[in-house]
Amino acid sequence: MGEKVVAGPFDLSDRQHYRGKLRQCLTGLERLLEEKRFDRPKNLMGLEIELNLAGPDGMPRMMNAQVLERIASRDFQTELAMFNLEVNIAPHRLGGRVFDRLAEELRTSLGYAHRKASEVDAGIVMIGILPTLGQDDLVSSNLSDVDRYTLLNDQIVAARGEDFALDIDGVERLVCTSKSIAPEAACTSVQLHLQVTPGRFADVWNAAQAVAAVQVAVGANSPFLFGHELWRESRPPLFQQSTDTRPPELQAQGVRPRTWFGERWISSAYDLFEENLRFFPPLLPICDEEDPLAVLDEGGIPKLAELVLHNGTVYRWNRPVYGIADGVPHLRVENRVLPAGPTVTDVIANAAFYYGLVRALAEEARPVWTRLSFEAAAANFDAACRNGIDARLEWPRRGRYGGTTRVDAVNLVRDELLPLAAAGLDAWGVEPVDRDLYLGVIEDRCRLRVNGATWQAATFHRALEKGLGRDTALAATTRRYGELMHLGEPVHTWPVGLPEPVPLG
Repeated sequence: MGEKVVAGPFDLSDRQHYRGKLRQCLTGLERLLEEKRFDRPKNLMGLEIELNLAGPDGMPRMMNAQVLERIASRDFQTELAMFNLEVNIAPHRLGGRVFDRLAEELRTSLGYAHRKASEVDAGIVMIGILPTLGQDDLVSSNLSDVDRYTLLNDQIVAARGEDFALDIDGVERLVCTSKSIAPEAACTSVQLHLQVTPGRFADVWNAAQAVAAVQVAVGANSPFLFGHELWRESRPPLFQQSTDTRPPELQAQGVRPRTWFGERWISSAYDLFEENLRFFPPLLPICDEEDPLAVLDEGGIPKLAELVLHNGTVYRWNRPVYGIADGVPHLRVENRVLPAGPTVTDVIANAAFYYGLVRALAEEARPVWTRLSFEAAAANFDAACRNGIDARLEWPRRGRYGGTTRVDAVNLVRDELLPLAAAGLDAWGVEPVDRDLYLGVIEDRCRLRVNGATWQAATFHRALEKGLGRDTALAATTRRYGELMHLGEPVHTWPVGLPEPVPLG
């Protein structure tokens, strides 16, 4: 969404002018693509992780401004609510021991941030949804004091014209309303960036869409919200409903939600930006002074500021990104599927699996998206969010007979996708020791059918069986999660349940 957005009133002419600028930007993008002005392949990847602040009691702490002041690093930034932070890791070239270096950088950064947070009685918790969040925590007064968040909230609320309705039916059912987009802040994610050339973009994006369900199945880590046990990965339905500008009548008409899986395989990055203009009214009609077509006519590179800002208000699970580095434009696929956590090792394992798998699938002679309908990919994503590591997915059959079959996600990963991911990492030039270590974490999760969501749910129920009340059990589960997260062993090795109290004397 950009670093700086200045709030201000909008009138009808602002929206008309902005729409015109968006069309100019889209034409500018089309010309850049036609003129082959984009950066050469650099095999660059990037990583962002959204984090929660919680106290020693496991409860959320609304103090990101104080913590960020103490961290005093550009690598850490505000996020939507006062209990959120985001850490950004500088781009790395895929190859060699990149994943081990990433893991070390993350451990150092998070350890430093955790120590600084502890100075104000808070700590870093890397988890998809903090289990102890209550409805009273997710209100507009707890949004970060940043113009762009205030403005975004105001515009989404105005577009909807009524309270947001949350209705998630999982293990239990949660039904409630919100007067703001604040519940979106409960969703803390990992974003994996991959810089690609325009010619490779569609294949990589299609591959990323096809494997989104598998990513969620093995990486689910968000089973609780507002004291309810919901889906194994509750972020997607929560994010969609808490940013939904459509009242029920527009939903019934088939108007698309702003948090969107998509509806078709693509042939160019242009397809996605064009869809953004065709389907989604601008939320933030803030115009830049640049004339993108004039800049192009003069041989320059336009910022396409309106296109970039509008793209930031359409929440695709795999988002196209236009950027400029060192005066040269580039395209990235931003994978937004995964929840944060549980540990650095788990995050890097998820990343290695993703980068290896999309490389292999994007280069197949008969790509998976030519053998699997987009509707099936979307249904797979829904099933994986609901059922996590126990999901069954539709997938193309191997061999000459063709067609698709339904298969347990864990069997699909172990039998077919992990070997592909290994081949993809080899193609990137990743060292075998990194490849085997991090893909081994994914294999062990599948073998044991354990991920962050299963551990949270099992530990919570073990606490209930011991007689703890629900809120107490959720807080105890969160505290135990934090302890094990900072110890750093991957989640499939974590002992289920709360530690026994040590007898005195």
